[in-house]
Amino acid sequence: MKVTIFSIGLFLLSSLSIQAQTINADSLKKHVYYLASDQLGGRAPGTKGEKLAQEYIQKEFSKIGLIPKGNKGYLQAFTYRRNLNPHDTTAKKSVACKGSNVVGFLDNQAEYTLVIGAHYDHLGHGESGSPLEKTGKKKAIFNGADDNASGVAGVIELARYFSTNTTKENHNFLFICFSGEEDGLIGSKYYANNPTIEIVSINAMLNMDMIGRLSDSSRALMVYGVGTNPGFTELVRQHNTHFKLVLDSSGSGPSDHASFYRKNLPVLHFFTGQHSDYHKSTDDAEKCNYTGSAEVLNYIAKLAEKIPGASKLNFTTTVQKESSRGGFKVTMGIMPDYTFEGKGLRIDGVSEGKPALKAGLKQNDVIIQLGETPIQNIRDYMGCLSKYSKGDKVPVKVIRENKEVELVVEF
Repeated sequence: MKVTIFSIGLFLLSSLSIQAQTINADSLKKHVYYLASDQLGGRAPGTKGEKLAQEYIQKEFSKIGLIPKGNKGYLQAFTYRRNLNPHDTTAKKSVACKGSNVVGFLDNQAEYTLVIGAHYDHLGHGESGSPLEKTGKKKAIFNGADDNASGVAGVIELARYFSTNTTKENHNFLFICFSGEEDGLIGSKYYANNPTIEIVSINAMLNMDMIGRLSDSSRALMVYGVGTNPGFTELVRQHNTHFKLVLDSSGSGPSDHASFYRKNLPVLHFFTGQHSDYHKSTDDAEKCNYTGSAEVLNYIAKLAEKIPGASKLNFTTTVQKESSRGGFKVTMGIMPDYTFEGKGLRIDGVSEGKPALKAGLKQNDVIIQLGETPIQNIRDYMGCLSKYSKGDKVPVKVIRENKEVELVVEF
């Protein structure tokens, strides 16, 4: 390999950048090892383990000096009914559940605020959206180190960084750790609908979900939502020094940034990639790359500092790149409202360019029949969807503003 003085210079600059990290890998490791310990039992919403996680986050927020911005101190409590795993066709009932977001505010006397968030709930013993594994154990604990203790550790350390940063920031910061994400973005949706600061003062939301497995070989970092503001693509590229960025314009998707995107707010979502331990009891703390997480967080901190705060950011709607799950050959392109307790499936969002939008389906429509199949709940919908193939034309009945409407979806 030919080595030039120029390339040596780049290497030294890169090394200095890594050595000068302001977010410490050991601090991240400490947070993740506690949050993903067996003591917390997988942090399922409403459990003792999740409460221990709440207490830990609150203590860290208090030590940092964040202003409590929940409804009771740092906590914003909510209740909902958990729809059991939509892929489990034997499930018959929903389960009453309680959750609490943990919310802290850093007031820099700025006009606008950046939200920095991550969900702290996980799957418990498999009861929250994932079946129990056949491990031979009576109860396998889904510790969720990468998903998403890594993101929560990031929220805490970014809060510490911005609270001690001597540079005057151009935004206030609202740090939120969400509950109920695994049950359908429940906590973030609740906050977006019940904000504890003026929602018009929020300039953008930065979300972290699974930032703990950066590959030392590929250096791949996925950043979603770059299409939600005209300047985001240039911003994330300009300030990248040593990641292989994989960019996606979509502001929607299966994590908490989507709840803020649906409020017409620009979003960025950070993710170091899928792995074989995803939603398994093997997602443990010793498998995380803490040096890599620190690099990701220093990059996020730099981006947050560079997001303009002099005026309200422009918002741009995006086309969602949605993939079908569970072996389905087709997708309608809707986001179900997991909190809906009535008969049918209420639509929480419709993706651009997908069959649902082309058919004329709208947010808040309640699907009551697909083809010849009555739809009582999300289980009926998922089971029915699996029967169709690309090119099929299927009648769909919905309730819209108390009237029954029939449309035709072409997959």
